[in-house]
Amino acid sequence: MKCVNNWIITVVYCLMSLSVQARVVTDQLGREVVLPADVKRIVSMAPSVTELVFALGSGDRLVGATRYSDYPPEAEALPKIGSYVHLDLERILSLRPDVCIGTKDGNPKAVIDRLEALQVPVFAVNPVSFETVMASIHLVAVVLDVPDRGERLVQSMTDRIRAVDARVAAVSSRPGVFLQIGMAPIVSVGSPTYLNELIERAGGRNVAAGPTPYPRYATEQVLALRPDVILVSSMAKGTPGAAEAAAEDWRRWKGLPAAENNRVMIIDSDRVDRPGPRMVSGLETLMRMIHPELAGAAP
Repeated sequence: MKCVNNWIITVVYCLMSLSVQARVVTDQLGREVVLPADVKRIVSMAPSVTELVFALGSGDRLVGATRYSDYPPEAEALPKIGSYVHLDLERILSLRPDVCIGTKDGNPKAVIDRLEALQVPVFAVNPVSFETVMASIHLVAVVLDVPDRGERLVQSMTDRIRAVDARVAAVSSRPGVFLQIGMAPIVSVGSPTYLNELIERAGGRNVAAGPTPYPRYATEQVLALRPDVILVSSMAKGTPGAAEAAAEDWRRWKGLPAAENNRVMIIDSDRVDRPGPRMVSGLETLMRMIHPELAGAAP
């Protein structure tokens, strides 16, 4: 509580000396966020945001990040503010950020509201598709006052995505893919998700497609879907070996196309679960896993 009180005093002085050069930038939620003219201290509230700030050449301005912000390696040394779903308010305030950059998917609204009540700017991104990932890059580049870097990064990513599109356009079939992102219970991804778009763009057919973003399944329900490919995400970092054990369980089922054809695989969650600069690497990896015949043609 002492930290919060000290922060309030600091905020009062900052407001009294607020420069007329302060900027207003509209975030991906349509909110007008007032920012200092020169953003020097940034707290990232999601691993994907951390990666983006580094990719824009501004990692030296990060003063804090969430627990699993581990890429690039330099990010691991940053002071941690809790996980992106359990943010430590007092820790964030102690870092005295000029702006916090968060994400709509996961960051608790109560913490965001409290930060804003204390006059800490919170800029939100909402990257739920390829299009909105690109838009978030442009916007964060504006926040950091490096719009040219944002433009170059988006162009590079777009070129690589188009290369994948060209290769996938030549395939004659789209294997049914089941992407498992949760172990107990079994959780997959539905149509209104970024990961569904990733599967389809990589040349697969999402057998879990439907209106529920993150549907849950019993084993028998997955077997009934008869996926040609099962991809188990390694995202269960707190449970070593969980992905390997889940993959091995699927391989035991006779009559399951993915098991019969040796197409049960583990995929690096950081490459596919984080909608940011590395999503193109995830797309390229996914394409090769779904369509191994395209491996030699991959970028």
